[in-house]
Amino acid sequence: MKYKRILLKLSGEALMGERQYGIDPKRLAEYAHEIKKITDKGVEVAIVIGGGNIFRGVAGASKGMDRVQADHMGMLATVINGLALQSALEDAEIPTRLQSAIKINEVAEPFIKRRALRHLEKGRVVIFGGGTGNPYFTTDSAAVLRAIEINADVILKGTRVDGIYTSDPEKNADATKFDFISFDDVLRKGLKVMDTTAFTLSQENELPIIVFDMNKTGNLFKVVSGESVGTQVNL
Repeated sequence: MKYKRILLKLSGEALMGERQYGIDPKRLAEYAHEIKKITDKGVEVAIVIGGGNIFRGVAGASKGMDRVQADHMGMLATVINGLALQSALEDAEIPTRLQSAIKINEVAEPFIKRRALRHLEKGRVVIFGGGTGNPYFTTDSAAVLRAIEINADVILKGTRVDGIYTSDPEKNADATKFDFISFDDVLRKGLKVMDTTAFTLSQENELPIIVFDMNKTGNLFKVVSGESVGTQVNL
């Protein structure tokens, strides 16, 4: 496998499947099956998952809710998703640990870098919940931060689109896909890959990002194997 240790970033919306909100157990089972394919090959997997299928802090704040309160609600939503994903992974006989940036000791370990690294070395999938533990930071920022802390080889951003395009391919049929693109070109072209804070942090730490369609069977294995799937962002 090309990558030994990865950070997989999943959006909360990805867990909805065909639903309008909430969590689709079928989609969770599909993700667990895809992840098992690479853990069986010895790949060390860490996961950061969003909470947009349950609650999004920015949306709450836009409707008059206090932003800090709203963001804390969003962090709790990521822990709920983390628990759901953990259950699906364990049903697939994948050992896991859920770590949270906010203390919820009854359901998750606190995030401790050395403990996370030890879990990965023992072949456990580590799910990071609770974002960064701070308001005003997205789960994209949490994903990049955790990837740097655990010395991941790459961030794999699993979406429902098969890469980065010149414009939204779901709205513009003439949009062109990039196979490879530099950090500087993403910024110059104003393309939306991650929020600016997360993207800049990744660039400064020379951490490559691969954006790919997580919902296509076999794609995760292909990406980790080094096949040209999705769009790779690097220096």
